This record gives sequence, C-alpha cells and structure tokens, in this order.
Amino acid sequence: MELLGMKCEWPIYTVQQLIDMGMIEPPMDGNHGSNHPKAAEYVSKGIPFIMANDLVDGKIDYHNCAFITKQRATTLRKGFANPGDILLTHKATIGRTAIVSSEYDTIVLTPQVTYYRVVKGINRRYLKYYFDSNTFQKIFLNWAGAGSTRAYLGITAQRKLPIVVPPLDIQDIIADICGSLDDKIELNNKINNNLKEQAWSIFTKKFLNIVQLPEGWKKGNLLDIANYTNGLAMQKYRPRESQKGIPVLKIRELRQRAYDENSERCSSSIKPEYIIKYGDILFSWSGSLLVDIWCGGLCGLNQHIFKVTSTTYEKWFYYLWTAHHLDRFIAIAADKTTTMGHIKREELAKVEVLIPSNEDYKKINSVMKPLFDTIIANRLISQKLVALRDTLLPKLMSGEVDVEQLGR
Repeated sequence: MELLGMKCEWPIYTVQQLIDMGMIEPPMDGNHGSNHPKAAEYVSKGIPFIMANDLVDGKIDYHNCAFITKQRATTLRKGFANPGDILLTHKATIGRTAIVSSEYDTIVLTPQVTYYRVVKGINRRYLKYYFDSNTFQKIFLNWAGAGSTRAYLGITAQRKLPIVVPPLDIQDIIADICGSLDDKIELNNKINNNLKEQAWSIFTKKFLNIVQLPEGWKKGNLLDIANYTNGLAMQKYRPRESQKGIPVLKIRELRQRAYDENSERCSSSIKPEYIIKYGDILFSWSGSLLVDIWCGGLCGLNQHIFKVTSTTYEKWFYYLWTAHHLDRFIAIAADKTTTMGHIKREELAKVEVLIPSNEDYKKINSVMKPLFDTIIANRLISQKLVALRDTLLPKLMSGEVDVEQLGR
C-alpha cells in the first residue's frame, strides 16, 4: 500500500473504519456557540480548559492554560478528555498533539482541539507519533488549508483521515524507539529548566535585589545594552524561481521553536542582520509577546520580531533583562485597541536596567555565560534528536526499517 508516496506494508484504515471496528471511540471536540466558556468565567484553579496554543512541545502546558469551575463544566455537553486520550488541534493553530497526562482526572477542550480515545488494538503513544509524522501532517495540513487564516478540519472530515495500523507488537516497538528519543529530549529540557532557574536566581540576587547601586554601576535602558533589529516584510523578498530560499521566521515558528514545510520562504540574499542563526535571541513585540533563544535552524527574520544583539554584552545579559520586563510589555500591548496588541520601540527606552562596572560584569559573566552556553548546546542536541526521530518514524511505520529486528 502507498500513502503520499510512502510505501507501506501495514494496513491503512480511515478513522471511521477504526470506529466501526471498535478500536477507537468517535473523536470529539469542545463546545461551540453560546455554551462555550467565556474569558470572564476563567478561574485560577479548577478544571483545565485547553486551547490549541496550550499544546506545546507535544505536551499540555498546564502552567499557562485557563481553568473553569467544576460547576461550569457540568453545563457543558462535550469536550471532556481523560488521561490517555490523544489530542489533535484542528483549527487555526493546527496539527499539534499531546497525550492527556494523569495530573487531572479530566480536562475540557475548546472547539480547536479534538480528542481520540483508544479502545483496543492501538498503542496510544504510537497513535500520537503517527499524528506527529511528516506524512500525516502533510495530509492533515493540506486538508485543513494550512495556508489560510481560517485553517480548519472538522470532526466529519477527520473521520476520513488515513491511519497506518501495524500489528500491536510492532506499534509497541515503534512507540518505545521514539519514546526513548523523547526521553532524552525531556531530560535535556529538565536540565535546561534547572539551569534557567540557576541563572534567574543569580540574576535576581546580583541585579534585582540590589538596594543601593554599587560603585561604578549605572542605570540605563534596554537600548543601552543591546540592538533590537526589527525584521522585514518578507513578502517583498521572495526567492526567485531558481532559488530555494530559506524559511521565514514568524511568530508561529518562534512559538513552536522550529520551522516546518508550511513555513513561508524568503530569499537567502537578504542582508546578514536579517538572517537568524542558532543561539540568536529573539523578541516578538506584536501579537504573542515572548523572548526566546532560537535553536531551530537558519531563517529569515520577519517583521514584528526583534533580533537582539550586542557587541558589548553576552546573550544572558540582554536576554534576562528583556525577559524581566516582558510582563510590563504584555500589559502595554493588552491595552492597545487594535486586534493585534503590540509595543513600540520607544517602550524599550522606558524600562530600567542596571549596568555593572566592567570588573563586576566580568565576575558575573564568568558564571552566567557557561550556564547559557550549556542551555544552547542542550537545545541543539534536542533539535538533532527531534530530526532523528522525525526521519526514523516514517521508515519505521512503512516497514522500510525492520522494526522487529530493532525490538530484539
């Protein structure tokens, strides 16, 4: 059998056929229309109310999601996902996946998210990895019209989606192989989280908790310590017909920390200051405001994102000061009357930073730079592991690689 040019020795069923065979329950999304919870009904604790953007790096981000009360949840008709269910976003931000963990007995989904509930004959982790595969993502994104601002693939259309279903023991081996790579990625993430906590602790002690400015130190603003270069309107810099170009880094790519086959492309001949490389600090100042270290590969910088650089200070210094003021910038953007909140460059000059003496900076830098260098190195290793998993997955699913031999 063949799926998008991928030869496959395993059976391919539609979602509807799997439902008819009793292998999965009919997929379900959240509540539409007037029964949909509103922002005014969110509470600080309760039942997680999961939107598409709450699926990050293959997991549910419970730290930043919304919550509703149990009483409000009882008024809803559907969208209740349980531990073990596989989530798939199908509206606006589409193609993201996660498996519901056991942190909560149940969660509630918005209409942007579908849950798939396994009954028998399918390894849950295998199904998630299948949803993550390039082959499935191409089909899903094409059917949903990924290039449109209204990208959407409803439940009825999802029932026609093809699912490659190897024997269960083969699924188990595929899930274990991919899972071992994910375990290494997760370990790197935990190490990096610990390193970030150390960096923030040192930064807070050395800069934020200062009562009196030390001798030789001075006050300044963000523009005194770094250059904030805004990106280009990349629709004006498309690659020529004979050129492949490079991916365009927009807020979407920054949020998912990687570009993909649906990312737009621009000419590779743009000026060097608009080329993004591994380890660059990026700050999106419009729409979704965030600051991050880019480790997703060579890209062209789109407008609405600052590339933050300095010839005087190391990355940790201007990254942490920018991140420190992020909540203030988010609040300013939220007050805008436009549909896409943003900040102006002048706001960067209004926030205070403390600039240490050369001697003190060197002492602090000797501790902070190795922390950030290790964070970036770990991120790069994780990116390579993701690439290995994504390259290996279709070969495992198609039978091109002898899965049983690997499982021995």
